[in-house]
Amino acid sequence: VQLQASGGGLVQPGGSLRLSCAASGYFFRINAMGWYRQAPGKQRELVAVIQSGGSINYADSVKGRFTISRDNAKNTVYLQMNSLKPEDTAVYYCNALIQLTTLGVLYPYWGQGTQVTVSS
Repeated sequence: VQLQASGGGLVQPGGSLRLSCAASGYFFRINAMGWYRQAPGKQRELVAVIQSGGSINYADSVKGRFTISRDNAKNTVYLQMNSLKPEDTAVYYCNALIQLTTLGVLYPYWGQGTQVTVSS
């Protein structure tokens, strides 16, 4: 199983970016999908997560600015980031809890990380 993230880049404050992360390989189903970020010198933190049933949680720092969504047919999760701030600068990682077989055990998988830089 692999997670391939894309969509990072350099953007000015107030701008927007859209991240995508697609899961590929052999598995039974995907449970939760989410985005984390890690800024230099800081711990990795949760940005947003969406469950298979559609329930969503956001970090307080991004509520009202970021929107997470998923396309189950494409095994893909998206993060629409609007009104970006310099403090949003970080490497963004996608994460998925994947059930490999019908046995029900969930395994966490991580994407490779994509850099988001917000600067004028």
